Amino acid sequence: MAGFKTRLSAITVHKAFKPVMATAGCGAYLMAAAVTGWAVWALQDMPDMADLNAQKRPATVTYLDRHGREIGVRGSRGSRPVSLALLADSLPAAVLATEDRRYYNHPGIDPIGVARAIYVNKKRGRLVQGGSSLSQQLAKNVFLTGSKTFRRKSQEALLALWLEHKYTKTEILELYLGRVYFGSSAYGVQAAAERYFAKPVSDLTLGESAMLAGLLKAPSNYSPAANVKAAEGRTTVVLNVMVDAGVINTAQRDAAFAEPILIEPPSARSSADYFLDWIDPLVIEEIGEPQEDIIVQTTLDLPAQNAGAAAITKHLRPKARASQAALVAMDGTGGVRAMIGGADYGQSEFNRAAAASRQPGSAFKPFVYLAALRAGVSPWDSRIDGPVTIGDWEPENFTGRYKGQVTVASAFASSLNTVAVMLSEEAGRDAVIQTAADFGLEGLTPLRSIALGAQETTPLKLTEAYLPFANWGYGARAYGIESIYTPGGRRLYSRQAAKPFRVIEGDDLRDMNLMMHMAVESGTGTAARISGREIAGKTGTTNDYRDAWFMGYAPDYVTGVWVGDDDNRSMGGITGGSIPAKIWKDYMEAALDGTPAARLPKSDLPIRTTDADRLNQFLGQIETKLP
Repeated sequence: MAGFKTRLSAITVHKAFKPVMATAGCGAYLMAAAVTGWAVWALQDMPDMADLNAQKRPATVTYLDRHGREIGVRGSRGSRPVSLALLADSLPAAVLATEDRRYYNHPGIDPIGVARAIYVNKKRGRLVQGGSSLSQQLAKNVFLTGSKTFRRKSQEALLALWLEHKYTKTEILELYLGRVYFGSSAYGVQAAAERYFAKPVSDLTLGESAMLAGLLKAPSNYSPAANVKAAEGRTTVVLNVMVDAGVINTAQRDAAFAEPILIEPPSARSSADYFLDWIDPLVIEEIGEPQEDIIVQTTLDLPAQNAGAAAITKHLRPKARASQAALVAMDGTGGVRAMIGGADYGQSEFNRAAAASRQPGSAFKPFVYLAALRAGVSPWDSRIDGPVTIGDWEPENFTGRYKGQVTVASAFASSLNTVAVMLSEEAGRDAVIQTAADFGLEGLTPLRSIALGAQETTPLKLTEAYLPFANWGYGARAYGIESIYTPGGRRLYSRQAAKPFRVIEGDDLRDMNLMMHMAVESGTGTAARISGREIAGKTGTTNDYRDAWFMGYAPDYVTGVWVGDDDNRSMGGITGGSIPAKIWKDYMEAALDGTPAARLPKSDLPIRTTDADRLNQFLGQIETKLP
C-alpha cells in the first residue's frame, strides 16, 4: 500500500503538471511541491485497492425494518465484464457525449470541465453541474463513499489519475460501463439492458442507448420502470446532446424519436419496494457501491406499512378516477415509518410519495394561518366570509356559498377560501412564503393564489413540513436508514442523531394545534377521527377534484395521504375529507395500536390572557374523552 501511495504522488506531479512546469518555470515547481503535499495528505486514509478486473458475485443487501423484521433482499444485477467490441456503438457514444465529451483529451481530470462547472454553478447560485470526469466517477463508484468532503474529492482525483496511468482509455471505459449504477439494482450496462429492455446490450437501439446514458445523471429519478415520462424527457435531452456533439445527425435522432421503446415490467409487488427504491441510492451515497453482503437497518415499520397498503387498496375508487395514492408517515425524529408510492408497485414503480409534485390545495393553509398569527391575528378574531376581489380574481369557497361573520378558527376548520386569501393579503404573501420556507417548503412565488395551495410539492415534503406541529415545535428531516453493517456485525454506517431545530413555539404552536384539532373534530376532516385519540389535521382538495389530501397527526407522529390520477384528470367528487381521510384513519389506527394515548402540544402551553375565556369555552366544546 505504501508503494502504491508513493507512485500515485509521483503520477500526480509528473503526469498532471509536467506541461505546466515545462512552460512556467520556478513558480510551477513551487505549485508542484504544494500539490505533492496535498497528495500526501489525501492519501492518509486511501481505501484498499482491489483488482478492478476481478468480477465477484453481486453483493446482496438485506433490508430490515425498525424491529429487525426482514423487508426484502435485493441483489445487484450483473456487474459483468464489458467489451466495447460487443456493445452497440450508440451506447458508448451516448455515454461520452453526456458524461465526458473530452474523455480522450484529458489525463483523468478535465480542467476545462471543472472550470465550466464552477462558472455555471456560481452563475446559477446553486449546484447544477458537476465537473467530474468519467475516470473520477469510476473511482468514486468503486472505491469511495458518497461523502462530499474535500478529502474525499481529493482522493477521487488522485484515483482517477492512477486509473489513467494503469489502464488504457478503452479499458477504463469498459470498466466504467461494467460497474456504473443504472437504477433498479442494475450495475453495469449488461444488467441494465436485461432489466429494462429484456435484451443483450449488443442489440440496443439508439433510443435505448440514449435512455441508459440518461440514467447516469440520476438513476432513481429517470428510471423508465419508475417514471416513463421523466425517462422519455431525459432521453430526448441525450439525443439532442449527441447531435450537438456530432456523434449522430438529426435524421438519426428523428428516427430514434419515432421508434417506440418497450420497458420490461418489474417483478416485485410489495408496497415496501417504494421505500426500498427511495433508500437504495442513499445506501450507495453513504458507503459507496457495496463490495460485500450488507444489512441495512431502516426506520420502516413493516406491519404499519402493510396496513397502509391495505387501506389504499380498500378505499381507492378507480371508476371515479381516484386510481392512485401516496402515503408517507414519520415519527418525531423524521424517521420514515411508512412510504407507499402508488396503488400497485407491480403496475408502476413510480414513487408518487417522493417524486410526484402536485398542488396541495387547502392542505397548504396552515402556513397561511400561521403567517397571520405571527402578524398578530388571533384564532378568536372575526372575519367576514363573503366575496373577495383581488384585481380581476374573485376566489370562491369550495361550496360556492358564504357564511358571513366567522371566527378565524372556524374559518380554518371549515376551510373557507375567502378568509384564507384575506389573511394571506393581511400578513403579506412574502410572509406566507417565509413561513412555508421555515417548515421546509421553499421556492414559492408570491402569487395571489398562494393561500389556496396552487404551487406544487410532494407528499414527502408536505408531510415533513407538518411534523413540527406534532413534535412540540421541532422540525426534522426525513430519513430512512439507521445503520448499515456486514452479516458478521462490522459497522459500516451509523446515523448520527441530528440536532433538533425549533420551527414554531408558544402561542402560535398552541393555536395551530387547536385549529387543526377543530378541523378534525367538527370541520372538514371528521372522517379521520379516531376514538380515544387526540388528532389534528387538514384536508386539501384542488380545482376540479384533481388532487385530494389529508395531512394529519397524533403527538410525535405525522402522516400524509394524497389521492389522485396520474393523468391529472378530475376525480368524481373526491375530496380530502373522503378517501384520503379514510385511508389516513385506517393507517393511523394500525400504526398507533398498542401505544398510549397522548395529548397534542396545545392545551399545556401558556395562554394569552386576552384569549383565556374564549379558549376555555372552546376546549369545553371539543375536549376529547381520553382514558
